[in-house]
Amino acid sequence: MKPGIHPAYEPVVFRDRAGGFAFLTRSTATSDKTVEWEDGNTYPVIDVEISSASHPFYTGTARVLDTAGRVERFERRYGTRGAR
Repeated sequence: MKPGIHPAYEPVVFRDRAGGFAFLTRSTATSDKTVEWEDGNTYPVIDVEISSASHPFYTGTARVLDTAGRVERFERRYGTRGAR
């Protein structure tokens, strides 16, 4: 790799405010805000709106779409092609 052209890859805390969940990882993203982590060190913190702790798919609160109704509406509108 060429030196001096890549962004710094350092530890960052991503915090989900809605889910009350935070995790420490490495990233090129940075922030002016900091937080003291469980290990006693201070890291930049990036607040996110949604994570696996608050996303409906991961929490089991996802809505089920009515796909059968959509197919029937499509067939009423455009007919069934090729079916005889």
